[in-house]
Amino acid sequence: MEEKKRYTDKELQEFKDIILKKLESARADYETLKSSITHSESNDTMDTSPTFKVLEEGATTLSKEEAGRLAQRQLKFIQHLQAALVRIENKTYGVCRETGKLIAKERLRAVPHATLSIEAKKAQK
Repeated sequence: MEEKKRYTDKELQEFKDIILKKLESARADYETLKSSITHSESNDTMDTSPTFKVLEEGATTLSKEEAGRLAQRQLKFIQHLQAALVRIENKTYGVCRETGKLIAKERLRAVPHATLSIEAKKAQK
């Protein structure tokens, strides 16, 4: 039997649904992180006593930096998901960019933006 070169339209639709769900969740997480950086709806150190103000500002700076890093990672994840949607539209989704073979459905369900099969990923290490 000939090996499949690409997923069917029905299979691609299943993956698209998974990606759209993850994208919606990722965008919500990104917005939460962004608002925590700008502190648009929280109290700042203005309502604390001067003794603790310096400590609070240091902790706030650290948490803003961490939130910034997390927001950057989330944005990158969103971009990978959007690229996966483009591959679905082009009907190239699920094809390993190294081997040219189909990536296992189980892997794509777990990591819907994957562009490498397990074998290709292991070979990179």
